[in-house]
Amino acid sequence: MSQNKANHTDIDPTETHEWLEALASVIAHDGPERARFLIKKMIEQARRSGTDVPYGFNTPYINTIPVAQEPVYPGDEKMEQRIASFIRWNAVAMVLRAGKKAAELGGHIATFASAATLYEVGFNHIFKSNVQKDAGDLIYIQGHSSPGIYARAFLEGRLSEGQLNNFRQEVEKDGLSSYPHPWLMPDFWQFPTVSMGLGPIQGIYKARFLKYLHHRGLADTSNRKVWVFCGDGEMDEPESLGAISLAVREKLDNLIFVINCNLQRLDGPVRGNGKIIQEFEGVFRGAGWNVLKVIWGRRWDPLLAKDDKGILLKRMEECIDGEYQNFKARDGAYVREKFFGKYPELAAMVANMSDEEIWHLNRGGHDSHKVYAAYQQAISHEGQPTVILAKTVKGFGMGAAGEGLNITHQQKKMSPEDLKYFRDRFDIPITDDKIAEAPFYRPEPTSPEGRYLRERREALGGFMPTRHRKSYGLQIPELKTFAALLKGTGERHISTTMAFVRFINTLMKDKTIGNRVVPIVPDESRTFGMEGMFRQYGIYSPVGQLYEPVDAAQVMSYKESSDGQILQEGLNEAGAMCSWMAAGTTYSTANSPMIPFYIYYSMFGFQRVGDLAWAAGDMRTQGFLLGGTAGRTTLAGEGLQHQDGHSHILASTIPNCRAYDPTFSYELAVILHHGLHEMYQQQKRVFYYLTVMNENYEHPQMPEGVEEGIIKGMYRFKAADAKCKLQVHLLGSGTILNEVIAAAKTLEANYDIGCHIWSVTSFNELRRDGMDCERFNLRNPEKTPKVPYATQCLSTDKLPVIAASDYMRIYADQIRNYIDQPYYVLGTDGFGRSDTRKALRHFFEVDAKSIVYATIKAQVNAGGMTKEQLIRAREKLNINPDKPNPVDV
Repeated sequence: MSQNKANHTDIDPTETHEWLEALASVIAHDGPERARFLIKKMIEQARRSGTDVPYGFNTPYINTIPVAQEPVYPGDEKMEQRIASFIRWNAVAMVLRAGKKAAELGGHIATFASAATLYEVGFNHIFKSNVQKDAGDLIYIQGHSSPGIYARAFLEGRLSEGQLNNFRQEVEKDGLSSYPHPWLMPDFWQFPTVSMGLGPIQGIYKARFLKYLHHRGLADTSNRKVWVFCGDGEMDEPESLGAISLAVREKLDNLIFVINCNLQRLDGPVRGNGKIIQEFEGVFRGAGWNVLKVIWGRRWDPLLAKDDKGILLKRMEECIDGEYQNFKARDGAYVREKFFGKYPELAAMVANMSDEEIWHLNRGGHDSHKVYAAYQQAISHEGQPTVILAKTVKGFGMGAAGEGLNITHQQKKMSPEDLKYFRDRFDIPITDDKIAEAPFYRPEPTSPEGRYLRERREALGGFMPTRHRKSYGLQIPELKTFAALLKGTGERHISTTMAFVRFINTLMKDKTIGNRVVPIVPDESRTFGMEGMFRQYGIYSPVGQLYEPVDAAQVMSYKESSDGQILQEGLNEAGAMCSWMAAGTTYSTANSPMIPFYIYYSMFGFQRVGDLAWAAGDMRTQGFLLGGTAGRTTLAGEGLQHQDGHSHILASTIPNCRAYDPTFSYELAVILHHGLHEMYQQQKRVFYYLTVMNENYEHPQMPEGVEEGIIKGMYRFKAADAKCKLQVHLLGSGTILNEVIAAAKTLEANYDIGCHIWSVTSFNELRRDGMDCERFNLRNPEKTPKVPYATQCLSTDKLPVIAASDYMRIYADQIRNYIDQPYYVLGTDGFGRSDTRKALRHFFEVDAKSIVYATIKAQVNAGGMTKEQLIRAREKLNINPDKPNPVDV
């Protein structure tokens, strides 16, 4: 007998029966835990003996929780179904009414239709309110379900009929945003989730940060849960599953995923040729999660109880999702023929059932008892995160308008006949003559439904979702606290990265707010010179340090601690960004404002996690992002994929991001200190992005009176030598300001051109100011025009202006409209490459020689110098006219 045949053929059925009887006896007398223990020991022994025991992560395609272990349902199910029906109706009405005003407004019906029971069981019995600022659960609501959440808030009296009637109409009306957007609805939505995949990864890191707060003694989060609702199609996003192992490693038993497995994504089946629930079970069980499957509703229980030979289970397991989708898109007769009709035993099992009864065999995600059982087990489970895989029908209740159909996600219209079907199916008190209007329906607050709705939420602490705009302000130390950064370095050369490390170390020593600083680093602490903080502050780990580090005898040894302050995220920019967002929103979610500093390679910042950065702006995150080793030419040897010449341009796309490119330590200190005041005392919901470099050079002492200019975006670093025949304005930012300074010396000494040197800390902020002035002047012609700050700085004369930075030319070109004089821009367009800084700056034409040459060309254009002088200067400066364009090579 071949080995393969031996593996699949029972050569001794009597012996097999004895083993199974023994197992059944153990379960009956000692319980399933004992049975699991014995099976585990047998498998271990078999493997030690050299027997190849197949290892699988899947359990049978039935509910994880047996009927006998389901808790008693605590609510009035008929009342809750009635309330849920009203919510379903109003959610549909919102979308249909908006579509009648303008088809382009759009909206989604089918997602909430499938998930309504999942939400309603939670709202009625599980979700603790976060009305108290430092308590309650946090819920990441699936973005496409927003109409249902609005509809519930309408029944609760939190939203008006007018607001529902203005769904997706926010410009000049008191309308509702399309999806969860805290920026647009700052008292309602907590988390933006409709950029699919971002909700799951954010939820994981939010749950971890609640543990961090608790372990550090900053907030009691022991009874709080993080619920993440997402769709099965959404889980294909890399961010959805990319961090699930962290949830296990950190023992996040405060985290619960609820995956709405309606088997359909936007265009069709998620896994038409397979089973998405079984796939997810394998993935999550393999990662170490507690997995609860909610597949079949109560109406299947009698059939499963009669399935003593396992034929029904066999049929359930052999059917694939494409078939299950078909079953719910057709009718009972089709299910009888195609599902039960395959085996005579199954056909006989349902012979006494009508087609209608077969059609109403429900899925687990639409059964409040099954959902409640899973939720109860999830919130009581310890030591692991839990995922609930709930099987539902997309477009549930929509009938021919889209129930189970591929087109259902895009369905935004329903005919009067479809609406009548929907009304009748859910018993909505709307008459035929009103049906075409799709009117909203809300029972009176004093009605049984109104009272029940409020009583359930009052028992759980209040309404949800709720967002808190403010917490308490923090007392920020005075700027002089950072005096060491304001004095200059003398002959000592340091980088702005090192200046940042000095700043944060000083801040962390502050007795008032030092413990609220959260340093966040990917696997690059030593790159940024932060390894000295390991022993002093500790790296957060929920289990502390269970080993002696290899460098234990060294001063800068690696130290993990359960109350560690540093979040060392490994090579995981997306995860680190989510930690930063979690920390930067605790003022709202935990009434405990934290000050996160996330430092990373600037090239891997906005470019790599730009979607998360946009979400951070939406959710009103506050804190500091530090783009390290920034600029196209400062990170010399690393080359194309590491050299950043565009992060400031990407940062400019986020409206509440304040982006700066400081050159000197005092500039850095002033910006960081101002940001602390703006975010943590004034409680403005902005965040700061600063680029810092690893290039060492001298840092001068801060000149008097430059603080305001640093924050506005530019200040005069040095005035021109008045004795020079010609003069010019030279603008520089970041490390290229040093090239500007060097160029100015050459221009004054060799070409009799005096240079006003301007340190531009933020072309982005100058542009923002200029646009504000333009808009004011456009709309207020009768008032005194506002003058952009950049214009004010430079318009006292008509001198040429030359700007140079370590970023693409479009960065400095942003302020061209606000410069009255001829304006010339140098930048680092093109791909990066490996070489020395000197060679790279020559290649990208932003070195001192290139600035000198551009200045002389500007003087030729202005009539102050001749073309012959320019050509001689080109030869002297070794400028090759035939050098290839850096953009093209």
